[in-house]
Amino acid sequence: MRIGVFGGTFDPVHVGHLILANESASQLILDKVLWIVTADPPHKDERVSLVEDRLAMVAIAIDDDPLFEISRIEIDRPGPHLAVDTIRLLHELYPRDTLVYLMGGDSLEQLPSWYQPEEFLAVCDEIGVLRRPGHQINMKALEEALQGLIAKVRFIDSPLIDISSTQLKAAIAAGKPFRYSLPPDVYRYILEHNLYR
Repeated sequence: MRIGVFGGTFDPVHVGHLILANESASQLILDKVLWIVTADPPHKDERVSLVEDRLAMVAIAIDDDPLFEISRIEIDRPGPHLAVDTIRLLHELYPRDTLVYLMGGDSLEQLPSWYQPEEFLAVCDEIGVLRRPGHQINMKALEEALQGLIAKVRFIDSPLIDISSTQLKAAIAAGKPFRYSLPPDVYRYILEHNLYR
C-alpha cells in the first residue's frame, strides 16, 4: 500500500485539513491517509488543547471516510515526538508499504533545520508537499542542503484554503462566526465542550 502520513496538532481540525488530505490521496494515489495527532508538538509556542479533545474532533471529522484513519503513534509513547522517530516506528508497523510524509511548502523550506534532517530524508519513501498557489520554493538551494531531496519530493497542487486553526481559535474566543470552517459534528463538539472560549 501507499500510505500518507498526515501529522498535526489539529487544534481544531477544520475543512481545510480534510480537503488537503483528500487532494493528497487523490494526486499521490494513496491507499490510506494516517492522521497523526501530535500530543505535545515540540515546535509550537502556544498552548494546545487537551489531546483527548483533539483526538475526538479528528475521529468525528474523518469517521465516514474509509480512506482516513487515526494513528496514536505520537500519543501512546513519551515525547519528544520527532518526525524521524515517527517514520521509523511506522516502518516497523508497515514494513512492506510505501510511506509518504505529507507537509506544507513552508515545512519543506524549514526541513534542513529539523532534527536529523538527513536521517529523516533517508527513512521517508516519498515526501508529499502541499504547494500553495503562487508560492515558489527554491528546490536547488534545498537540494544543496539535503542531497537526494528532489528525488523524493512529490508536489501536490492544493486549492487556496485560507483557514487556519489559529485564526479559528481567535474567532471562537472573540465570539465571531466560525461554523462553516468546520465539519458540522466538530462544530457541535466545540460548542458542547465549550472549547476555545
